[in-house]
Amino acid sequence: MPETSRVLTEIHDDIAIVTLNRPEKLNALDYAMFSQLADTAKRLRRNKKIRAVIVQGAGKAFCSGLDVKSMFAQPLNVLKVLIKPGLKSANLVQEVSMLWRDIPVPVIALTQGKCWGGGFQIALGADFRFSQPDCTFSIMESRWGLIPDMGASVLLRELVPIDVAKELTMTARIFDAHEAKTLNLISRVCEDPMQEALAFVAEIREKSPDAIACAKKLYIQTWLASVRSALDWETKLQKRLIGRYNQRAAVSRGDSSKQAKPFKSRA
Repeated sequence: MPETSRVLTEIHDDIAIVTLNRPEKLNALDYAMFSQLADTAKRLRRNKKIRAVIVQGAGKAFCSGLDVKSMFAQPLNVLKVLIKPGLKSANLVQEVSMLWRDIPVPVIALTQGKCWGGGFQIALGADFRFSQPDCTFSIMESRWGLIPDMGASVLLRELVPIDVAKELTMTARIFDAHEAKTLNLISRVCEDPMQEALAFVAEIREKSPDAIACAKKLYIQTWLASVRSALDWETKLQKRLIGRYNQRAAVSRGDSSKQAKPFKSRA
């Protein structure tokens, strides 16, 4: 990869490891990083061979948030990241958080150091967040006279009550990983997030990739939906799974009298 790459992607076996690669700036978000992150997520969404995505930050921080100086020095880039072309529901800065939800495999964010502002919203877009104990978090935007606009209004409501979201947004206060776990904003606090993420993925590998993809879609589509809509999604997705090769392979793995079939790439 060229030295100017803001985002690095490596695929080991069937795990995609995405690295925010601007460690000298604590992985602060400039236009190039926004663009490359969105392109990376779109590319991984089309890759049917991967079983998981791990998102991490190079160096001492996951991401310290928006590179305010860089972005506002080029007003045209500010306009470019906020425009929603055509019928798209999200602009570029929203895509870098929301696109992880469209990838039909578990996405795990590993956080350390600073996970602030836009960086925090990127992590919230993942399915799981594994954090080092020394990591700090903040919805930082009000310090700059702004509001969080990278999907926080969608992502936070699935995790915390509205008063918690308001308080963290209005104060922009910094809090540690243990409080983040208490608030349900991260999944685990661990000394070695990568090791725990790999162990978790090893568990996932034992399940049908189609079932995992549909489980992710089920909860994203139904978490705040009506009862009728949620039940409809259950039926729709179950019909998509029943009788397919990977479903039969999963059954064979639970029957000691049969030879276990290997899973194929997801449909």
